[in-house]
Amino acid sequence: MYWADYRKGARKAKTHIGFDLNHGIPRKIFFTTGNGAERPLVNQILSPGETGVMDRGYQCHDRFDQWQEDGALFMCRIKAKTVKTAIDVHPVAPGGMVFYDATVLLGTAGINQTRKPVRLVGYEVDNVRYWIATNRHDLTAEQIAAAYKLRWDIENFFGWWKRHLKVYHLIARSEHSLMVQILAGLITYLLLAIYCHEEHNEKVSIRRVRQLRMQIQNELRYAPANAEDRHEFKEHNAQSAYAKT
Repeated sequence: MYWADYRKGARKAKTHIGFDLNHGIPRKIFFTTGNGAERPLVNQILSPGETGVMDRGYQCHDRFDQWQEDGALFMCRIKAKTVKTAIDVHPVAPGGMVFYDATVLLGTAGINQTRKPVRLVGYEVDNVRYWIATNRHDLTAEQIAAAYKLRWDIENFFGWWKRHLKVYHLIARSEHSLMVQILAGLITYLLLAIYCHEEHNEKVSIRRVRQLRMQIQNELRYAPANAEDRHEFKEHNAQSAYAKT
């Protein structure tokens, strides 16, 4: 993979995926070398009206300003040590998980401070404090905390995808071939998501995938060898499936 710049003696490629948290499926994909930056692709991944939910790797005060100028909506976790200058502090319910809600400027004045104020929500779960910068002023602080919690769905997706679809076993090394392999893996996942939703009203699970694999193997095992009989066999299965639905 000589084309995939990363560092001396190492070659890597990177996929940037827009993951639909409402439906639990990947929606957009971009492909770069291992050194490709994530932040510039946010505007390409987000469609109008969508909100990007991002981890601390996306924190960039210049980007926060630019996204607001572009009308892009975002929720981004920031580092706890980030300098915060409060402009307007909003009341929070005592004893709740939300301990901070304010309109602030982020960063040090004259160095890296945001030009446009953002809303900053702080909340605590299991003794871990989270700070979320956002331009969503229409939601409650609790709703923002709940929305950020959904971000872990993409980690679960990647873990499942890597573990069960074996996407790291490269079939080819060219940029085009690698993209085809990644797309094939995503298409497989989408087909499984459609099957699990329509047949069982569930999210993708390895249990359902194994059941489907066994069903396909059984159908192949007992399928007639004769071409004419195979045609009748397929028609019979189609009618049975239709009757079942």
